[in-house]
Amino acid sequence: MDKVRVLVNGLRFPEGPTVDKTGCVWCVEQEGEGLFCRDREGSTMRVHTGGRPGGTVIHDDYLWFSDSGQHAIRRMNIETKAIDTVFDTLYGQPLNGPNELLFDKQGNLIFTCPGPSEREDTGYMGVYSANGMAEIIADGLSYPKGLAFFPTDQTLLLAETHRQRIWQGFWDGSGLSWETIRVWSELGENTKNLPFPSPNGMAVGPDKNLYVTLFGAGLVRVLSPDGAVVRDIALPGKNPTNCTFDLSGELGLIVTESERGELLSITSS
Repeated sequence: MDKVRVLVNGLRFPEGPTVDKTGCVWCVEQEGEGLFCRDREGSTMRVHTGGRPGGTVIHDDYLWFSDSGQHAIRRMNIETKAIDTVFDTLYGQPLNGPNELLFDKQGNLIFTCPGPSEREDTGYMGVYSANGMAEIIADGLSYPKGLAFFPTDQTLLLAETHRQRIWQGFWDGSGLSWETIRVWSELGENTKNLPFPSPNGMAVGPDKNLYVTLFGAGLVRVLSPDGAVVRDIALPGKNPTNCTFDLSGELGLIVTESERGELLSITSS
């Protein structure tokens, strides 16, 4: 049985949880224009960034975050809290509402740009290479969001939120290409009784399964490496945005939930 515990409430549209090497849980507050942190003792702090921050990832002592308000990928030095913009254009155009971020082992940053929620097929997945070049890897997507390497670091998954499905392809980090692409899971097929179950953020668990937040359904869906549904985890709010794991095991699965403005910890009781 899953035990769901509220770590923090009163957050303004939380998204993008991640855990740093000291055990601090970070997330963004999209409507609060900043980053939020909870340490191991439960103390909290906020860092104002401006814009509309979204997905986060930790790399080389920096907390990298997308900013759809400023159409940019930015980062914060975790120690000094200094913030800088890494890049904000692609092919001479502003980034199209960047969201999820993921680094590969070669140091390339993979990112999704969903674009406006009311427009179909304008989203794309891009990459910012380790040598500082940005390019589009896949386009024509309907509100792409979550990213994960699963089950290996050569298999890249992408959640296409508005079509309620997850794509799978081979990731070539040297050639910067996504190949042999196919639909890996149709999330809408097993949630027809739920209102618009949209796959959003994703995380790989210590049990080697994939955990997918279903925005609008109030669930985290657990999928096996072959895409089969293992189980669902019910949440107190309907709009989970993203999830990550506390590798120490203390907090288990950490979920940001935007309807109630909560940061949740889910452990096995």
